[in-house]
Amino acid sequence: MKKTIRIGTRDSELALWQANTVKSKLEALGYTTQLVPVKSEGDLVLDKPLYEMGITGIFTKTLDVAMIKGTVDIAVHSMKDVPTQLPNGIVQTAVLARASSEDILVQPPLIPPRGEIDPEQPCTIATGSLRRQAQWLHRYPHHKVVDLRGNVNTRLQKLKDNNWQGAIFAKAGLQRLGYVSEANIKSPSFGGVGEAFWEVLDWMLPAPAQGAMVIVALENDDFCKEATSKLNDPASEICTHIEREFLRTLEGGCTAPIGAFAEIIEDKVLLKGCLFSLDGKEKLEIEKTVDKTDYLHFGKECALQILKNGGSELMAQIKSQINK
Repeated sequence: MKKTIRIGTRDSELALWQANTVKSKLEALGYTTQLVPVKSEGDLVLDKPLYEMGITGIFTKTLDVAMIKGTVDIAVHSMKDVPTQLPNGIVQTAVLARASSEDILVQPPLIPPRGEIDPEQPCTIATGSLRRQAQWLHRYPHHKVVDLRGNVNTRLQKLKDNNWQGAIFAKAGLQRLGYVSEANIKSPSFGGVGEAFWEVLDWMLPAPAQGAMVIVALENDDFCKEATSKLNDPASEICTHIEREFLRTLEGGCTAPIGAFAEIIEDKVLLKGCLFSLDGKEKLEIEKTVDKTDYLHFGKECALQILKNGGSELMAQIKSQINK
C-alpha cells in the first residue's frame, strides 16, 4: 500500500475523537495512518460571534491550506462546519453514518429545582449559533440569548461559571465525548459543570448536516479518495447533500438562521427546512417529500420555494443587519 495517510484535524477533544474514529476505521481496512492536529482560527478567536469574523470555513480553512501545501492528505470535519462550496482541488470523499442531529438544552442545577422553561419569566440561554438563537427567540420572545464560543469543554465550563439558565449544544458532540447517553439525562460529572441536566429540543430544526462527519481529500489523490470512500454511508450522504444544497441556495455566502433535516422513509425523502429573521420574529418553513431516486436537486427546489415566498427579502434584511 501507499504511504501513510496523514489525517488533518483540529486539536479540540471532539475533533480528535472524530479523527481517531476515522483513523481506527481506516486501519481496520489495512491502511497505515497518522494524526496531524492543527489549531483553526475559529478555535483561537473566542471573543467574537462566528458571524462577525467574516471568514468562510473558519474551522476548516487551516486544514484546507495544510492539504493544498501537502502537509496532510485528508481532513476530518464536523460536516455542519464545512462551507457548502469546497476549495478548488478538494473534494468530499465520504460521509460517515450520521449520529443524532438533535440540539439539546443543558441546564446546571437550579434553585428552585429545574422545571419547564417559563416563556414569561426572565431567562438567559447561551449559544453561539444564529440558528439556535432565532429559533429560541421565536418560541420564547421574552428571553435573552447570549453568545457562547469555544470547544465543548470550554462552553460547559462557561455554563458553570455564569448565571445562565441553560446552554444549547449538539447532542452528537456530547454523546461522542461521553457526557450524555439515552439512559441518563442527569450526569454527576457533566464536563466539569458538576451535576447537570439535559433535554432534547425536539422542536428545533438542526443545522444542515448536524451530527454527520465528513472526509475530504485532494481531487488528484486517487489513493486517499479510494481508501476513504470505503467509509461512506449512502443514506447519510443523500440526506446531507439535500440539506447542504438547501443551505447553499438560501444563504448565498451569508451566515443566516437556517435549519434543515432530511430523512429517508422507505422509498421517499422528507425534508423539513426553515429560515428565520435574526430576532426570531419571522419564520419561513417548508416540509416536502420526493422519491429517493430524484433527490439530487431536491434541496435547491425547496430553497427556491422559500425564497419565492418571502425568503429573498428576509435574506436581504439579514445580510444588511450582519454587515452593519
